[in-house]
Amino acid sequence: MSQNPLSGIETPFSKLMGIRYPIIAAPMFLVSNEDLVVEASEAGGIGTFPSLNYRPPEKFHEALVNIKKRTSKPVGVNIIVNKSNPRQEGDLKMALDAGVELFITSLGSPKRVIEEAHKNGAKVFCDVTQLEFAKKVQDLGADGVIAVGAGAGGHAGPVSPLVLVPWLKTELRIPIIAAGGISHGSQIAACLALGAAGVSVGTRFIASREAGVDASYKQAVIGATPEDIVMTTRVSGTPAAVINTEYVQKLGTDLPWLLKALKNNPKTKKYVVPLIHLMGMKSLEESALKPSWKTVWSAGQSVGLIDDILSVTEIYQKLVREYQEAKVGLP
Repeated sequence: MSQNPLSGIETPFSKLMGIRYPIIAAPMFLVSNEDLVVEASEAGGIGTFPSLNYRPPEKFHEALVNIKKRTSKPVGVNIIVNKSNPRQEGDLKMALDAGVELFITSLGSPKRVIEEAHKNGAKVFCDVTQLEFAKKVQDLGADGVIAVGAGAGGHAGPVSPLVLVPWLKTELRIPIIAAGGISHGSQIAACLALGAAGVSVGTRFIASREAGVDASYKQAVIGATPEDIVMTTRVSGTPAAVINTEYVQKLGTDLPWLLKALKNNPKTKKYVVPLIHLMGMKSLEESALKPSWKTVWSAGQSVGLIDDILSVTEIYQKLVREYQEAKVGLP
């Protein structure tokens, strides 16, 4: 049976957001730029980016204006909602004023974002790695959760998506987006079969023409295997997935004992956590934009399924074709 490879994929998430495909181009530090966001939304998915990709805040405002000029399709912004991010209030207001349709929250309480976004009719999906927090954000009024499982780039969760998605599905009333290790259309079919209403794809878009990172980062993603991905607390103090370069091996994957002690001390935690985040962001920025031997490249286990650099539009088309083929191939 032949199918149009570009036919839409309708799910509760695609209907909620008014998009053709329930595929989020995940917000990635430094990677997700204006071009990537616009092209993802224009391709039928939804492009998203971290507000902190643009510093100072005036640059964030400029990016919002440019993106909204270039596409009338929905776009999303990721806001870090813990105390290490002093910009969250200002960034939220700017994004709402610009008409952003989707907010993705991470690393803290989304209460304020949910309250303000809903006044604008915007939707809020919260990163979760466990049931307890998923229930909390549901009670706060979140429109959905992004279930970040093992295999994800950045701050990956410990539970396999094969377990995390159906587990959350049995306990929640709101839509679930699967995240972690997804870079092939067959995985999208699997996630939807597990009960997900969509997927969040990150690492695949690092190896895109539009991604605003150095060519060596893109080649590292193409050349890496799942075994090359390790978890480290050196970047942000929270376990994060990176490619195991020689520098990462030399650095080690645990915080130095002094920083760890200060981070765990209630009296010093509020000062040390922002410092760790700042140092980690600086390290990632230097590696992504002007690599030296000191390379810390964030990526997930899906590197093993990525072997070329394509445009964002081509990536979406490829994912949808693979999804359709996987559905047809099921017994």
